[in-house]
Amino acid sequence: MNYLQYYPIDVVNGEGTRCTLFVSGCEHFCKGCHNATTWDAGKGTPFDQAMEDRIIADLGDARIKRDGLSLSGGDPLFPGNLSGMLKLVERVKTEYPEKNIWLWTGYTLEELSTAQQDVVQHIDVLVDGRFELDKRDLSLPWRGSSNQRVIQMKNQIHGSVALGRDSF
Repeated sequence: MNYLQYYPIDVVNGEGTRCTLFVSGCEHFCKGCHNATTWDAGKGTPFDQAMEDRIIADLGDARIKRDGLSLSGGDPLFPGNLSGMLKLVERVKTEYPEKNIWLWTGYTLEELSTAQQDVVQHIDVLVDGRFELDKRDLSLPWRGSSNQRVIQMKNQIHGSVALGRDSF
């Protein structure tokens, strides 16, 4: 897994003050994507133990308070990212169980593979769905097109999505 950008303090990508990691790799190639430079999984810097340790240390910053980590890209659920993502989200939840994790993906919750579900079971908020240029709506918080959903994973019941959209 590679990453292109890391913000130790971020107030744009998710609710509250957060650490935000932008990973490389995406197979959706959405027309109009504002992060098209992240599609190539070979671009960026290898995500290593030192970077993981830095994120864990940064989550302890008093400015992060009770907020947490945002994972975007590219696509954190791109097949080549899954083992690195799983290791990271498990560690965050072990060391900071009170922190929340937001994850943006072009996949919908319903189409996730078993390996992708293994990652998602550790997050708190999933922003799912491909960006659709004809449904672009800049007034929507946390997403770029009206087909995308912001799902609080605690509302997921027995493997199906609680489709009552959250009022973010």
